Amino acid sequence: MIPKILVSPVAFNEHSKLKNAIVRFLAARDKNHFPLDYLIVDDGSTDGTTSMIESFKDQGVKTIRHPQRCGVGAAIRSAIQYALDHQYDVLVIMAGNDKDNPEEISRLLDPIFQKNYDLVQGSRYLAGGGFSGDMPSYRKFATRLHPCLFSIVTGHKMTDTTNGFRAFKLSIFKDERLNIDQTWLNCYELEVYLLFKAIKLGYKVTEAPVTKVYPSKKLGYTKMRPWIGWWSILRPLVFLGLGIRK
Repeated sequence: MIPKILVSPVAFNEHSKLKNAIVRFLAARDKNHFPLDYLIVDDGSTDGTTSMIESFKDQGVKTIRHPQRCGVGAAIRSAIQYALDHQYDVLVIMAGNDKDNPEEISRLLDPIFQKNYDLVQGSRYLAGGGFSGDMPSYRKFATRLHPCLFSIVTGHKMTDTTNGFRAFKLSIFKDERLNIDQTWLNCYELEVYLLFKAIKLGYKVTEAPVTKVYPSKKLGYTKMRPWIGWWSILRPLVFLGLGIRK
């Protein structure tokens, strides 16, 4: 039986970068040894991103759009719900700003189908992975610090817990202990929450090496605001680690 796999970038005002990401995905789609569907979650873009996505409809690019910006977590939640409603087996989440390489999707899928892992986290810090481009020094420090803290709190060693390139079985959402419909998970919290809960609930979790390319500063390499954004990825460790939230 051929598995149903959905690849879903999430994007907000990423017109030129997302367009390039779509073109790269379409070129790489047949190189992956799994059939892949493609759904873009447009998180309320106002820069022409929406009409640009529509121009690829005839090439099999699907999209859903939030009427207003809701946050990365809310966009991922929409992708998960779409995948569940359409009976997909696996969902791959990747960046909508062209930082991830679509030719590496199979790196995330192989452990799921060959070794029965439930969630595969992409890591730029494993051998065979890496990053290039204009990645600021504070970002390098933070992306090293977060997995250290995460590993201590969960007791499961991870090397890259803030990388949005990951794949997971949709069957894990049958577990009622995994509650993604909490409003505090609307931003970056959901990504950390999923990884944390999957580990603590006993699902098989591993990492796979991937590469990340940061665009030039003039294009804007991230929508994350330093203080608010970093608290967003840190507080799941605090809330879940202390049992404040479930």
